[in-house]
Amino acid sequence: MVRINSVIPESPAYRAGARAGDDLVRINGHGVRDVLDYMYYAAETSVVMELLRDGEPLTLSVEKDEYDDLGLEFETFLMDSKQRCSNKCVFCFIDQMPPGMRETLYFKDDDARLSFLQGNYVTLTNLEQSDIDRIIEMKLNINVSVHTTNPELRVKMMHNRFAGEKLKYIRQLAENGIKLNCQVVCCPGLNDGDELRRTLSDLGELMPNISSMAVVPVGVTKFRQGLFPLTIFNKETAGAAIDIIESFQREFLEKFGSRTVYPSDEFYLIAERELPDFDSYEDFSQYENGVGMLRSLIDEFEKALDTAEWEGGERHVSIATGYAPYKVMKSLAEAAERKFPLLRCDVYRIRNDFFGETITVTGLITAQDLIAQLKGRDIGTELLLSASMIKRDEPIFLDDLTVTDVERELGVKIVTTNSDGYELLDAMMGISY
Repeated sequence: MVRINSVIPESPAYRAGARAGDDLVRINGHGVRDVLDYMYYAAETSVVMELLRDGEPLTLSVEKDEYDDLGLEFETFLMDSKQRCSNKCVFCFIDQMPPGMRETLYFKDDDARLSFLQGNYVTLTNLEQSDIDRIIEMKLNINVSVHTTNPELRVKMMHNRFAGEKLKYIRQLAENGIKLNCQVVCCPGLNDGDELRRTLSDLGELMPNISSMAVVPVGVTKFRQGLFPLTIFNKETAGAAIDIIESFQREFLEKFGSRTVYPSDEFYLIAERELPDFDSYEDFSQYENGVGMLRSLIDEFEKALDTAEWEGGERHVSIATGYAPYKVMKSLAEAAERKFPLLRCDVYRIRNDFFGETITVTGLITAQDLIAQLKGRDIGTELLLSASMIKRDEPIFLDDLTVTDVERELGVKIVTTNSDGYELLDAMMGISY
């Protein structure tokens, strides 16, 4: 039973007589616990809602188009609280963040509903058989943080005594037709080498219902006092991991017609190897995990540059980026400068003093590092930043400084761009929409 917070005017539920303050008990005879129950059971064209109004039972019938929303709104999106992570993973990034940041950054969710609704990855450790049965009944594809298929090692890496036995759910879901996207956070000396081979081999047995797998290198900040000792990948160990993954790509491509498993872009940058070509990423199924993001950016940028025409006068802008993608961003800027002699686009690599120099990705650059390292430099009229540095729904950085703060300190306008080659070139050229 869930309290209805409001009803959208003129929606199907509104026309049927539902009102704010009613308690939703059942839809078509099924109890409603959360948003998944609500969405699944309300998808029919004919819906019977059982409510409580001031404690008295009330039944309302609704006719609507299939999948149209009833129009009920609840206090929270999930209709209850997010499920907290019950693990203490040795590689957890949240555990190695500095104190004093905004509270929401420290919340660890491990909610299977958000996996279906928003693409989050979940470990399955806080699920029971009834939860798995519901996923199968509703045919909900899901994203799973596997990390290893060795039960004992999974317990060790996740500091959860149930982590090993919950691996059975991966097989159960796959064997019941649920499509799974999987990820492995790879830690040198723990789940790389032969353990990585075992994980990829075990997951390969469940194909084609393992839709994709991403292997990403562990991130290690300077705030690891008292935590499990971890090392980061170097050129040699990253290359070894790529070799293992690419060998499975060849095997899976031959057996199943798809490479399925991919190293993240960061592995190629650490190993100082060329990124695979565009077609190697197939449908870019692990794009949000940093797989193929740079290759897509490069190809889009090159296509945009082929047809672009310069219509303005002299222009000077700068790009701030992390150490990892610096060479890629520098090469794109130089290509634009060669085609457009009136354009000057400087690229600055920002050392991550906030989290530590071992963090080299662009998305974790803070405002204070931008200010400290760019102040007094000849940036030009605009500073181009990746939108990944900024909170999605508010113009603030991870350290709670705002875009306006940075603009004021550096005396320059900030323009944010998504990981899109066309958008990046437009920003370089001063084209806005």
